[in-house]
Amino acid sequence: MSGTLNKVMLIGHLGEDVKMHYFDGGNCIGRFPLATNETYINKSTNEKITSTEWHNLVVRNKAAEICEKYLSKGDKIYVEGRIKSRQWQTEDGVTKYTTEIQVTEFTFLTVKKEIESTRGDKAPNYDTNQNPLPENDMPF
Repeated sequence: MSGTLNKVMLIGHLGEDVKMHYFDGGNCIGRFPLATNETYINKSTNEKITSTEWHNLVVRNKAAEICEKYLSKGDKIYVEGRIKSRQWQTEDGVTKYTTEIQVTEFTFLTVKKEIESTRGDKAPNYDTNQNPLPENDMPF
């Protein structure tokens, strides 16, 4: 196989509200941490162990604005995207590294903001390459 694939699918809970950054020209970016959990039983102690992995998610433009409007800390979301690593130098010359998930599609699974307080409507599914997806178009 000569092709490659960089695809991530996650279901998790927001660790913080979406933080927005706006650029000249009208573009914007939203960032938020997503927690995924793995639970297992330690066979020697019969103790239930939960391990949490944190993922740094990045959404852009209209998708970022939708996430900011509907999502808040603790909400559950399904996302698809790709892994992107980057590095930069701080002012004092230290090289920093980060790995992010560049979100391409998402579906809100549980939300607390506006939706429940307005008409009880569900938040839209969203594909960042297109328009909101129909409600019954589940990605899994």
